[in-house]
Amino acid sequence: MRINSMFKGICAAFVASLMMVGASHAAEQGTAAEAEAMVKKAVAYIKANGPEKAYEEFTNGKSFKDRDLYIFAYDFTGKNLAHGANPKLVGKDLIGLKDPDGKLILPPLIEVAKSKGKGWSDTFKFRNPMTEKMEDKVIYFERVGDTFVGCGIYKK
Repeated sequence: MRINSMFKGICAAFVASLMMVGASHAAEQGTAAEAEAMVKKAVAYIKANGPEKAYEEFTNGKSFKDRDLYIFAYDFTGKNLAHGANPKLVGKDLIGLKDPDGKLILPPLIEVAKSKGKGWSDTFKFRNPMTEKMEDKVIYFERVGDTFVGCGIYKK
């Protein structure tokens, strides 16, 4: 009896520790609400400071980066204007960028940004800067003039 109850206690402790690891991992990832809030903050920053200063801050500063969340900006031709996770993309025409499954990423975002002003993307695969792995991602984005800014979340 005593061994049985000790075994149950060990099992319960093990399960509890697994649940805590899962909860801490989830806390490491940004949420949809946090992504939306970061985009709204980025839009306000552009309006208050101008695009040039904002794009520099999005790309090279620290105020628009949090765990796996970062801001990026594109114009409607697909030219990258800012990228918080990969500064090498700035200035590049990425209109034809596809995920590993061949899904175009930017044209649907541009279409929604032009017609509705904001929205969430469909799911696609993209490199997570924290894990360096290709993971499912969705993006929240908002139009600012003839550009849009966005922030994505990775789905596990």
